[in-house]
Amino acid sequence: MASERITLTVPGPHGDREVGLSSPSRVLWPEAGITKRELAEYFIAVADPFLAANGDRPVSLERFPDGVDGERFYSKNPPKGAPDFVETVTVTYNSGRRHPQLVLTEPAAVVWAAQMNTVVFHPWASRTADTDRPVELRIDLDPHGATDFDDAAAVAPELRGVLREAGLQPWVKTSGNRGLHVFCPIEPTHEFLDVRHAVIALARELERRLPEKVTTAWWKEERGDRVFVDFNQANRDRTMAGAYSPRALPAATVSTPLSWDELEAGVDPSAFTVRSTPERLERHGDPWADFAARPGRIDTLLAWWQRDLEAGLGELPFPPDFPKMPGEPPRVQPSRAKKDG
Repeated sequence: MASERITLTVPGPHGDREVGLSSPSRVLWPEAGITKRELAEYFIAVADPFLAANGDRPVSLERFPDGVDGERFYSKNPPKGAPDFVETVTVTYNSGRRHPQLVLTEPAAVVWAAQMNTVVFHPWASRTADTDRPVELRIDLDPHGATDFDDAAAVAPELRGVLREAGLQPWVKTSGNRGLHVFCPIEPTHEFLDVRHAVIALARELERRLPEKVTTAWWKEERGDRVFVDFNQANRDRTMAGAYSPRALPAATVSTPLSWDELEAGVDPSAFTVRSTPERLERHGDPWADFAARPGRIDTLLAWWQRDLEAGLGELPFPPDFPKMPGEPPRVQPSRAKKDG
């Protein structure tokens, strides 16, 4: 018996493309009942803002062949048989290894990714023209302990103020889960390590102003019930779910750009889903439509980093899969260090 298969017509910059979709009735989100076909049609509906946020960048695809309750794996390199409209760019990973990575440049490529059961898209902070220099400074407000989305939302306006003091224009989106992402467009003048240091300086300044609400503690045992500013998301080859990317969560939530007025008025992140987001865009437009219009510079944040270095505040831990970095403190959680000592 032949497997079920349909063909979707996908408009794009080079005219319509026909993209095959196998098993379109496969349910990817069992609780919400959302199928593979619905996912592909979602990407057609949101193609323009999705590509503005995630296109022309190295991207990793988080794929779920048996739905979001099943196993997942990541595709960074182009799989065999990828169509010629799915592009690649050679990148350098933190290990120093170089390899081609997927790049999405038109709606048909995004629908092809849906055909490959991709649910979450993880774009780099740099573009294909220079993959070593980010065009975005990204801040991940990650609730920890008893904190939740509302706690991250309460911290975000103060973060916005600090960023503006540093000469940057902040934009906010839901993570699609409990947290918030704040992105700033920046000129591609510095490599990833410099941008990481800028984020650390920013996080420390925010922590000074809101010590009861914010933490930069890498070790979970030290965070308490505070919002963690995850500075390691600024590293090379570290990514967050892109704007308008679905999440592999039961309600099929989407990482959704917001206006600052919306955030301050109060929003429910669970309301932004694969089914609701296209209508939201149609009715209200894309809050990030002008995101890239005025890129800033990280000079002020790097001056804060230097100030903190001179005050005795040095490098912070890197993720465990990174090589040991200059000036990095020991990668041993504090409780174990005390026990071993």
